[in-house]
Amino acid sequence: MGEATPDVDSAADLKNFWNAIQQLGREQKLLAYHDRSDGGLLATAVEMTFAGHTGVSIEIPHLHEPFAALFNEELGAVVQVRESDLDDVLLAFRSHGLKACVSRLGTLNETHTFRVTQNGKVLIEENLFALRAIWSDVTRRIAALRDNPVHAEQEHQVRLDPKNPGITPKLTFDIKPSVSQVPGLKSQVSPPKVAILREQGVNGEVEMAAAFTRAGFRAVDVHMSDILAGRVSLKEFRGLAACGGFSYGDVLGAGEGWAKSALFNERARAEFAAYFTREDAFALGVCNGCQMVSNLKSIIPGAENWPRFVQNKSERYEGRFASLKIEKSPSILFRGMEGSVIPIAVAHGEGYAEFPDTAAAAAFSASGLVAARFVDNHHQPTELYPLNPNSSPFGMTALTTPSGRVTIMMPHPERVFRSFCMSWSPKEWGEDSPWMQLFYNARTWVG
Repeated sequence: MGEATPDVDSAADLKNFWNAIQQLGREQKLLAYHDRSDGGLLATAVEMTFAGHTGVSIEIPHLHEPFAALFNEELGAVVQVRESDLDDVLLAFRSHGLKACVSRLGTLNETHTFRVTQNGKVLIEENLFALRAIWSDVTRRIAALRDNPVHAEQEHQVRLDPKNPGITPKLTFDIKPSVSQVPGLKSQVSPPKVAILREQGVNGEVEMAAAFTRAGFRAVDVHMSDILAGRVSLKEFRGLAACGGFSYGDVLGAGEGWAKSALFNERARAEFAAYFTREDAFALGVCNGCQMVSNLKSIIPGAENWPRFVQNKSERYEGRFASLKIEKSPSILFRGMEGSVIPIAVAHGEGYAEFPDTAAAAAFSASGLVAARFVDNHHQPTELYPLNPNSSPFGMTALTTPSGRVTIMMPHPERVFRSFCMSWSPKEWGEDSPWMQLFYNARTWVG
């Protein structure tokens, strides 16, 4: 504690430690890892309990002085392993010449308690959520000054909820489609074309094109300038995807400038109006594209009651991983997915669905045109922040038309169509995440 600076006594030990950890990682013997740094063992273990949402019981070896064992900041790490793998883990360290550097610390407990003992004597015993309240208090106070204080408090309370089970996906469909479900997926002489629409400031076109290509489309890059100049006509496309980003830097309002470039240009307005009335074509708007398409509602049949999308109630940009529940709706993109709860990437500053009044919001919520809602980890629709990052009423965040051919949504399915791209996903999902089904559904409908 200020008397000596942590250092590296042996470069060889550090190298051997690295190699041992890499070996155990490749062998999938490690469940968790955290380096020992600021605060020593106590802070390291407490942070791991917060991340794991579980209690831990630590037993300090009887030869160690408790204060030094808990607070020294020498190089080291805490790893969590299965009981059945313990001998293999110890052997791996011994084989790298690190037998003297390893101590068994303890086990998890199911009482959400952080407990430290030595020789049977309890040195520390604290409720996990009481400790987290202290740990998070500075964050809460800063957020209350910087952001919406109501939402800062909501986030603090969600963080401390002992009954929160965490992200718990639920699927009502098979995420591994057969070729018969997706016509022409294996070989296509002339795949249907989908326009990947972008404007200056849009940045999600590559992921969107990749997802549609994987689903069996021919993705074509279409810039708004192509439509305005007449170089490209929407007549040649079966699908249209307006992508996410920050068109015109959102200086005219999210998606407003992009929409007005279509509404106030005679050629572009005619192109979009004709496209939205076609019965053989679909459209998807995501994030900035959702905001843009919502502002075109005057030329989209059945979209007259859609909301505008304005600044999040948190008063900040939200980049998060949230859960959506797929509702029963006419949307052709969500067919067969009803009842599923799937985590998804969120990245927007203006995603609050603004209706004329509360009655209008309630009416639309009950209209059957809500394709997906933000839900809590008990799968209930929520306005609670940050489970609902923008606090939209009744959790509404994906909307459609009575025909189901035009769907808009604020979260990003195209950014997580691969399980690998998710912050976390069940191992059994494999390469395709459940969101790939949205793109397969589009291909099936066109086919």
